[in-house]
Amino acid sequence: MQGKVYIIGAGPGDPELITVKAVKALKKADVILTDRLVSQEILEDYANPIAEIFLVGKEGCNNQKSVAQADIDQLLLSKAMEGKIVARLKGGDVAFFSNVLNELEILNRFDIPYEIIPGITAASGASAFAGIPLTARDYSRGVRFLTFSKKHHIDINNWDELAKTDDTLVFYMAGEAWHELANLLIENNIGNTKGLAVIEQATTPFQKVYNYSFEELKQELPYIQFVSPSLIIVGNVVRLHNKFAWFESDHTKDNYFLPADNCKKLKQVDFIKSK
Repeated sequence: MQGKVYIIGAGPGDPELITVKAVKALKKADVILTDRLVSQEILEDYANPIAEIFLVGKEGCNNQKSVAQADIDQLLLSKAMEGKIVARLKGGDVAFFSNVLNELEILNRFDIPYEIIPGITAASGASAFAGIPLTARDYSRGVRFLTFSKKHHIDINNWDELAKTDDTLVFYMAGEAWHELANLLIENNIGNTKGLAVIEQATTPFQKVYNYSFEELKQELPYIQFVSPSLIIVGNVVRLHNKFAWFESDHTKDNYFLPADNCKKLKQVDFIKSK
């Protein structure tokens, strides 16, 4: 008997932002493979109580603390071939920087049926909870989603155009490299009226927003180590934060999400919930 895989976006952090369709899939799943950036409350409240739940965490570029994608693919495939209903639970939306292509390719190769259930991506959650609309009349008519990190660089020839565009720029995975990112924009003469916002742990009780103008950043780049995950928004729309910020957090520096070094490696995996 052949199983089926549901590839599910769990949303950006707040467990109440998961979709009804995702909840229905979790309630019938025999096996759940969950990323690090998924609220534990989602598993506690919505998972099938007899499901096997595997933590397959990743943490940025830190490969020693992350479960290899090949191991995740193999576990996904083996459970589906046992005839199980498998939920692959990913933070944010599955279409944004989630390695979904690897998993779709292996499922296609072995003719495993699947469904993709979208979720709220981190950019949408962060912008809403920070009071920073990604597009707004007289501020920005477009938005671009990019990754930037020590591992994922952007061609040096593109920074002049990125600094000059009126589009809003959203950078995923950029928290550790934010100094380099800001300096590249400054070196390419980004306008003083534009802003840069770093949103830590967006939509969670520990969310914190750091909001700067480039006029300030050209004078001094503050040294801050941001808690993962952190998302960066650049553009004229950042100026709207002070006017429209509505979400109150507790301003702690604690981790809402489980660090990857606390996630089980697949070779030693135990179920975090198996009854």
